[in-house]
Amino acid sequence: MAGRKLLRDRAAMISLAVLVIIALLCAAAPWYAAHIAHTNPFRSNLSGTVMRHGKPVEVLGAANNPLHLGIEPIGPSWRLGPYMLGADQQGRDVAARLLYGGGNSLIISFAAAAVCLVLAAITGILAGFFGGWVDRVISWLLDALWAFPVFLLAISLSVVLIAHGIDLGLFRLDASSLALPITIIGVIYVPYVARPVRGLVMGLRQSDYVLAAIGIGAPAWRILWFDILPNVISALVVFAPLIIALDLLTEAALSFLSIGVQPPAASWGTIIHDGESLIYTRPMVAIAPGLAIVITVLALNILGDGLRDALDPRAKLRN
Repeated sequence: MAGRKLLRDRAAMISLAVLVIIALLCAAAPWYAAHIAHTNPFRSNLSGTVMRHGKPVEVLGAANNPLHLGIEPIGPSWRLGPYMLGADQQGRDVAARLLYGGGNSLIISFAAAAVCLVLAAITGILAGFFGGWVDRVISWLLDALWAFPVFLLAISLSVVLIAHGIDLGLFRLDASSLALPITIIGVIYVPYVARPVRGLVMGLRQSDYVLAAIGIGAPAWRILWFDILPNVISALVVFAPLIIALDLLTEAALSFLSIGVQPPAASWGTIIHDGESLIYTRPMVAIAPGLAIVITVLALNILGDGLRDALDPRAKLRN
């Protein structure tokens, strides 16, 4: 029933289609770079040339000012081919980097959301079901995380860990690994999902079918797996697009500050950082990834609203 209702939601379906198209375009980044852009988007091209209107044009030419002082990257051609969106200060193809960076941004945001939802489900279910000292300990840990502003906590963790990574003996994350921002971003949003899950489980704990299962001596793991978890999954599904959108914005902010995705890898945030100094002469370097972030976050929020309406029993009754 929820699936049929979601399929009838035109805005949600359009948003889902937009997200699929963005993901497919980002997945095609290697093919685009090799067969259309004919360039390596991670290698500087300071002295290269490209054909424009039948003439060779320098990728990095003299600045357009009366004295022609300084170097200015080539502008967009708006045609499918090399340097469709122009070049950055190192002569790299912006369109190719946009697709590669989008792939990393999506991987980080989706993986961080998965980490967040799994940890939030485990902590919220345990705290809400068992109560007592288990609830007090978990709630204290969640409150400790919640006490910090999200971006301040993310920046602090990134600054501390970006130099040396995480080394816990058998478990190690290098600073250049995408797993490091995934872990940081995934952990900082756990309290924002675990708290609602805890409240939902506390209500389910008092429901008749759970009390009946406890009364007949059913083991706790069975009640959690068969009675509690299925009722929590719908809430986690609704949370998923919203957490992905928050993770995408957080990753872009950290990468813009150079404490997220590390070179030679790229993300939409790092490309915006690359275009900061070109905002007046070659604004597309920063505008293109900014628009990609806006479109993706907007689509995720609309899809989240559609999932909420489809999975909300009260919405079903109203319709």
